Amino acid sequence: MDADLSVSAASAAPESEVARKRRVHGMLKQYYGINDEGKVAAVAAVAATAEEEEEEEPESRDPCDINGPHFDPELYLNKLRKECSLTELMDQESLMVKQIRSLDSDMQTLVYENYNKFISATDTIRKMKNDFKKMEDEMDCLSANMAAITEFSARISGTLQDQHAQITKLSGVHTLLRKLQFLFELPARLNKCLELQAYAQAVSSHRRARSVLQQYSHMPSFRGIQDDCHAIMEQLAQRLRQKFRDGGSSAKDLSECVELLLQLDEPAEELCDKFLSHAQSRLEADLQGLEAELREAGPASGPTALLDPSGKPSAAPVAGSPADSVSPMTNPFLSPTSRMDILEFIDRGCNEFVSNLCLVIASYQELFINRPQEGDLASKNIPQMASGKLHSFVDSLATRYFSLVERRIQEEKGVGDNSLLVRALDRFHRRLQAISKLLPGSAVPSQGTEIVVQAARERIRQYLSALQSFYLDSLTDVRQALAAPRLSVGGSAVPASGTLLGSSSGGKDAAPSLPELLSSLSASILNQIKSVLASVHLFTAKDITFSNKPYFKGEFCSQGVREGLVVSFIKFVCQSSRHFCESAGDRGGSTPPALLLLLSRLCLDYETSTISYILTLTDEQFLVQHHVPVTPVTALCSEAREAAQKLLNHYVKVQGLIISQMLRKSVETRDWVNTIEPRNVRAVMKRVVEDTTSIDVQVGLLYEEGVRKAHSSDSSKRTFSVYSSSRQQARYAPSYTPSAPMDTNLLSNIHKLFSERIDIFSPVEFNKVSVLTGIIKISLKTFLECVRLRTFGRYGLQQIQVDCHYLQMYLWRFVSDENLVHFLLDEIVGSAAHRCLDPAPMEQSVIEVICERG
Repeated sequence: MDADLSVSAASAAPESEVARKRRVHGMLKQYYGINDEGKVAAVAAVAATAEEEEEEEPESRDPCDINGPHFDPELYLNKLRKECSLTELMDQESLMVKQIRSLDSDMQTLVYENYNKFISATDTIRKMKNDFKKMEDEMDCLSANMAAITEFSARISGTLQDQHAQITKLSGVHTLLRKLQFLFELPARLNKCLELQAYAQAVSSHRRARSVLQQYSHMPSFRGIQDDCHAIMEQLAQRLRQKFRDGGSSAKDLSECVELLLQLDEPAEELCDKFLSHAQSRLEADLQGLEAELREAGPASGPTALLDPSGKPSAAPVAGSPADSVSPMTNPFLSPTSRMDILEFIDRGCNEFVSNLCLVIASYQELFINRPQEGDLASKNIPQMASGKLHSFVDSLATRYFSLVERRIQEEKGVGDNSLLVRALDRFHRRLQAISKLLPGSAVPSQGTEIVVQAARERIRQYLSALQSFYLDSLTDVRQALAAPRLSVGGSAVPASGTLLGSSSGGKDAAPSLPELLSSLSASILNQIKSVLASVHLFTAKDITFSNKPYFKGEFCSQGVREGLVVSFIKFVCQSSRHFCESAGDRGGSTPPALLLLLSRLCLDYETSTISYILTLTDEQFLVQHHVPVTPVTALCSEAREAAQKLLNHYVKVQGLIISQMLRKSVETRDWVNTIEPRNVRAVMKRVVEDTTSIDVQVGLLYEEGVRKAHSSDSSKRTFSVYSSSRQQARYAPSYTPSAPMDTNLLSNIHKLFSERIDIFSPVEFNKVSVLTGIIKISLKTFLECVRLRTFGRYGLQQIQVDCHYLQMYLWRFVSDENLVHFLLDEIVGSAAHRCLDPAPMEQSVIEVICERG
């Protein structure tokens, strides 16, 4: 037992502060009895809080638990006396006294802390007592008044009880007499309302009596009243119809007129038709005015139908040329003049037709669709019928209006100032949005948007056509500049100083250089493309209402501008350039070789940089998003390079054929058997060298030098004779006998088996050396074939020796490999020797003297 008490005391001593405070409330409840009725409310609240906290702990049913609800003092004391010694009893008493004092202290603290609440609760209770006392007095007074009222009511009911039935009967008779009086006075009342134009009051009065008159129409008196009322109301309905047809009344009066007619059983469908018919007559007048404007304006000319100030047709000037400063009539990108521009036409249509149509729709909806339907009108389903008629009416008129707008847009052939067209389309689209708000579900706004989309597509086609015409006209001007030095690109005259396209070349008749022509042509085309892109970009400006449509955010930028305009124009440039290689040229003449060279360089520049620049500019300016497949840059660059290669090959072919023609005529027109002993170089050979040098200078203006193989130190001193080839030296070195047993043709054919094959018409590279090599190969090959068709005498062979030596002295420096020239010239001399009747070669020293002198 002592051990148990010691354990209990030890467990109580280190008890935490939180557990001690939790038990305080339970002790207060037991010690002070604060749960009894009549205690202070704040104390009760504190006790309630303590009870809640105690309920959180498990309930103890031990009667000896001093903190439990079932604590029994007698059992607790008996247990202590039995189980504890005197010392333990004293200790337990001391502990209990400490706990009591602690509880007293906590109680005092609670009272001090809640003193203000106690005071406030006391004041509230005192005030409630006063208020309840005053309320009790008022309730007593009210009860007395109600008793008096009940008494008076019972007294009156008793007094009138005998006359109640009689009063009810008299009241019914009075009501009936008033109704009869109203019926008998109704015709006069209706006439009075008709005179005062109080149509609404007349209709209301007639509607009140109509059912009664119909019910008693079999009685003569009522039948007469009904007939009079019908005649008056028919007259009233006629006035309302006339007022409705005139249409000069305000919207409020017109609405009242329709409502009264509907109440008079006027067919709603007929009223709708009359209203729309009257509105159509006014809208037809607006459309006729627009149509008359179209007839007065007349057809417009095409985008390239230009006239210079003299009245003659002129070509489009290249941007940057002096022609830019000429009268605006020479500009192909200006719109033809008309009596009313597109913006004024659209403004007139919007301000007259579209505005009036919106007013008609709003008035019609207010009269027939949005009006609340009551009584008999609700069962007729008028709004649905009226809505169908309105949609058909708007669609038919809008179709005619759209056809006029499309006709006017089609007349906009000029592609100079695009802002007017875009502003007009924006205004057209913006005003149609009002119809979509007034008439949801109408197809008019979508049809208007489709017109804007079609106009944008047509505009792109017009710009593409204008760019193509501009390019072709620029090429024509380039050809004129190449043929006539006094003409510049763009068709404008060169100033007296001889400047062309901003060049500084001196001399009155100085021809424009190819680099200047190329630079001006390329710059003018690029500037024109930029100008066109800037004009087309107006369709996607942020302040344009239709620019947020899906078409203008996607398909217009990618398929329209990028593919339909820029890519198509680049392909056109490549295709038209290739056309110069496939035809004899326009107007029946051949294409100038310089133009072929210039176009090849233009296409090559497009392949290296211009195409990438233009497409990048387009993608950045229009924010092109490639949701659908588009033409890659590499494909366009490949096409441009192919065109450049084809043009350069054709240039080599043309220049080679020009020189070949001179050589062929010089060989075919000479008697090589009976010719005299050569004393100088033939003039045609000097012309060949001069033309080759001129071509070298011309190609060098546009293309780089290229790579040559290392030249031997004696390239210009190399000699040519009938025995210079290794295949012939062994046969002809000792002496020449025509009856020699060895066949020289066999030796030549054996040597060809081991020599490198020369491809005469092989593709050339984009450099000067390769181009000149190709031209010289064609020329010398032609010379060789012509020699093979002729028979030579002694002096004829010697003349061929002199000519070949002269050509070798100058042509070797133009080709990439001098051995090629040596080989072909060896072939020419050898072929001449094979076809010579008396092959006696000229001494090499004599040949050199003749060539140096000539």
